Amino acid sequence: MPSGPGSGLSGVAIAAGPLIGGYLLVAASWRWIFFINVPIAAAVVALGARHVPESRDPDATGTLDYAGALAAVVFLSGITFAFIEAPALGWASPAVLAMTLLGVAGLAAFLVRENHAATPMLPLSIFRARQFAAASAVTFIVYAALTGATFLFSLVLQVVSGYSPLASGLAVVPLTVIMLALSARSGQLATRIGPRLLLSGGPVIAGAGLAMLTFSTSGSSYLTDVLPAVVVFGLGLAITVAPLTATAMSSAPAQHAGIASAINNDLARFGGLLAVAVLPALAGITGPDYLHPDALAAGFRTAVFISGGLCAAGGLLAAVTITNPRRDRGTAGTPAAGECLHCGLDAPPR
Repeated sequence: MPSGPGSGLSGVAIAAGPLIGGYLLVAASWRWIFFINVPIAAAVVALGARHVPESRDPDATGTLDYAGALAAVVFLSGITFAFIEAPALGWASPAVLAMTLLGVAGLAAFLVRENHAATPMLPLSIFRARQFAAASAVTFIVYAALTGATFLFSLVLQVVSGYSPLASGLAVVPLTVIMLALSARSGQLATRIGPRLLLSGGPVIAGAGLAMLTFSTSGSSYLTDVLPAVVVFGLGLAITVAPLTATAMSSAPAQHAGIASAINNDLARFGGLLAVAVLPALAGITGPDYLHPDALAAGFRTAVFISGGLCAAGGLLAAVTITNPRRDRGTAGTPAAGECLHCGLDAPPR
């Protein structure tokens, strides 16, 4: 099970986002949040081209799946527009309804295309690997919970507790530090003992930390009302993120490693998008509530309980679906007879 430092970078980025965003608001302008990705993307492209080995499917033939890519763009664009604009325009708005229908049509077209294309952009057969399908579902649930909660948390610190944008970002620095310090170690531990225990317990710990964030609305002391919840939340994420990413990557067939990585990241981002759009509505937070501390605080307490429960549900799902690789007795790291460690499927006898 591969688990390098990059396995937890996605979670670290989410944790570091409030700090960077808060600094940009104070030092420059909110508009800079749209430009900061440009140099980062350029650096990633340069480093990737130089240091990341190419992965190829030796059985792939034909041209790129342009039709599948177009259908995916239609699906994601339509659904993204609908969920972002629905809180302001209402689900009955003609624009929201039209984009929702467009997104659903795009999804249907994408599934039909990928099921029949000779060289699909997303081979649907990848989800036949039980371990990969399970890890993908847990990824979607856990990232939805943590993204929705952290989005609201930074607002609550400012509106309810009176923090400045920079101070609200600094408040979650321990979360980033914990992720950087422990994510690689949790990935190494998962390699030794298997991912199931970590992926079952980590989300539950993270969910407890989210529930503890309710105390952040009831007092003004950072050390007693905010820091304990941030630390518990950070520990849960550090236990979860690297093993989850590594499990998703290693459980897909080797020739589909790049596709598995893309699916893992897309599910995390899509889950976060849905949570940011839907969680406030589920918690009863409306537009005017963001300007009224008491109303926002009450809604936030409901929201973090929802997120905490969702995160814990991800741990329960992992407990019943994620399996540890079987090993021959006395031979660490050796697959048991008839087992494929890459895809979680029974391998044909040789």
